Amino acid sequence: MFSKEKSRRLREEFWISFGKSYPKKWILYKTKIKGLTFKFTFDSKKALVSIDVEGGLEQRILLWEKLLSLKSVLLEDYWHNAIFEEYHLLENQKEISRIYVERNGVSIHNKNTWLETMLFFNENMGLVEAFFEDFRDILKS
Repeated sequence: MFSKEKSRRLREEFWISFGKSYPKKWILYKTKIKGLTFKFTFDSKKALVSIDVEGGLEQRILLWEKLLSLKSVLLEDYWHNAIFEEYHLLENQKEISRIYVERNGVSIHNKNTWLETMLFFNENMGLVEAFFEDFRDILKS
């Protein structure tokens, strides 16, 4: 078990190391499409790369329908093992829609899994960003 402080330091160390290993400016929250964000998540059980659709219900439905219309392209040409969740409940009880891939068996508390996780993040976020660049106009409209 790790203290909160030790866990915080490990998280900070991981993200600094990731940034140095992959010094790319990731799109993440800066999609310029309201309610659409890309995220890296790494905790004590898994790593996750996701496309999150947030905001009001009407806005979420419109964006989600656009993403669903591109589902076959996303799965065939970019993210072969993506999981689509129209309704995903966050820990804070906020409901979003999410498309994601995850890597189980890794832990931010285990430095032996960091390289595997960094490779996973780099590969999968690169695929998400390539998809986004190719279909940005459809998602914006």
